Amino acid sequence: MTIHIGAKPGEIAETVLLPGDPRRAKWAAETYLDNPRLINDVRGMLGFTGSYKGQPVTIHGSGMGMPSLSIYVNELIRDYGAQTLIRIGSCGAMQQSVRVRDVILAMTASTLSTPSRGVFRELNFAPCADYGLLRAAAGAAGARGVTTHIGGIYSSDTFYDERPDLQAQMVRHGVLGVEMEAAELYTLAARHGCRALAVLTVSDHLETGEALPPQDRERSFGDMVEIALDAAFA
Repeated sequence: MTIHIGAKPGEIAETVLLPGDPRRAKWAAETYLDNPRLINDVRGMLGFTGSYKGQPVTIHGSGMGMPSLSIYVNELIRDYGAQTLIRIGSCGAMQQSVRVRDVILAMTASTLSTPSRGVFRELNFAPCADYGLLRAAAGAAGARGVTTHIGGIYSSDTFYDERPDLQAQMVRHGVLGVEMEAAELYTLAARHGCRALAVLTVSDHLETGEALPPQDRERSFGDMVEIALDAAFA
C-alpha cells in the first residue's frame, strides 16, 4: 500500500491505463477486461485489475490535472512496478482539420508548467510519447477505421483558460488539441525509463464550439480504450 493506492503487492499490472475519471475506469474495466476486480478505492479513486486477451491490465483513475496524475503515476511506477502507462481521456480540438469523435495520439505535449518544473529549473524539457506505443496505436486505430491525428498537444494547468492570445499561437503552430495531464505523464515516464502514450478522444472543439453529445460519448470513448489496449500488447 501507498499513501494514495491501497492495492496489495502484485495486484497492479505492469500495463496501466489511466482515465482521469474514476467512474470511467470502472466502466472501461467492466467493459473491456476479463474478471476485473477492484484493487483501490482510496479517496474514491478507483482502480481495477483484470486481463485483456490473456494479458494482465490495470485501469486506474488519475484525477484531473497534472498534480493529481503525478501522485498516482509516481506511486504506480515506484511502488508497484508499472512499466507501460497509457492515458485515455478526452480533449478539446484546436485545428479545423480535427473533428469531434476523432482520436488524437499525442506525439509531444507542450505546457506552461508541470509538477516537474522544479526539477528542470531553467531547462524547457520536451516530453514526448514512446515511439513503439505511438506506432502501435496508429496501426490499431487504422485497423478500426478510426480517424486519427498524430502530433503535438497542449497540457494546460487550467480548465477555464483566459488566454485567447495563447490559444491563437497554438493554433498557428499546429497544436492539435488541449487536455490537462499528458505532459507530466511523459516526463515521469522518461525519468523512470517507462513507456507512455496519451490516446485522446476529441469531445469538443475550441474553435467551432461543437461538442460530443452525452449519448455518443460511450461509443466514441470505446474506440480509444480498444486502441490503447491493442497498442500496449502489439
